[in-house]
Amino acid sequence: MAEQESKTAKEEGGKKKLIIIIAAALVVLLGAGATAYFLFLKKDPPPEEETNEQVEMIQPEIDDAEIGPMINIEEFIVNIISEDTAHYVKASLTLELTNELVQEEATKRMPQIRDAVLLLIGNKTFEELQDLQGKKQVKAELKNRINTFLKTGKVKSIYMTNFVVQ
Repeated sequence: MAEQESKTAKEEGGKKKLIIIIAAALVVLLGAGATAYFLFLKKDPPPEEETNEQVEMIQPEIDDAEIGPMINIEEFIVNIISEDTAHYVKASLTLELTNELVQEEATKRMPQIRDAVLLLIGNKTFEELQDLQGKKQVKAELKNRINTFLKTGKVKSIYMTNFVVQ
């Protein structure tokens, strides 16, 4: 009987070893299968297109419509709001107008236009005028302000031909 118990114990020990070996083999096979899937079968995500957003934002909007008459605003220098040190803007602008009649009116009202430009830019901060969005904001505000006192036509667009903030 002792022999049978010893055989049974050996058989049970052998079965346990066999189960452990099979389980280890399964773990290794599953690991190898997962590795093969991720390395060889899984598709890579499509590469993201690199776009230079700054270049896209800087490009002016080109209108296919007819270009209106232009009038230049001479170079001016104006102090701007700053908490730490004195800052100023040195700029010149060109106004695109809707028709020839408003060009004559704008020439007559040039002191009024320059006053509007100086007051508007003089009330901006150094930080507002540093980035592209701030400059676009100034152009839009100037266009609206100048259009309030022009009677024979309107300003279609404002172009900054020179703009230095220091």
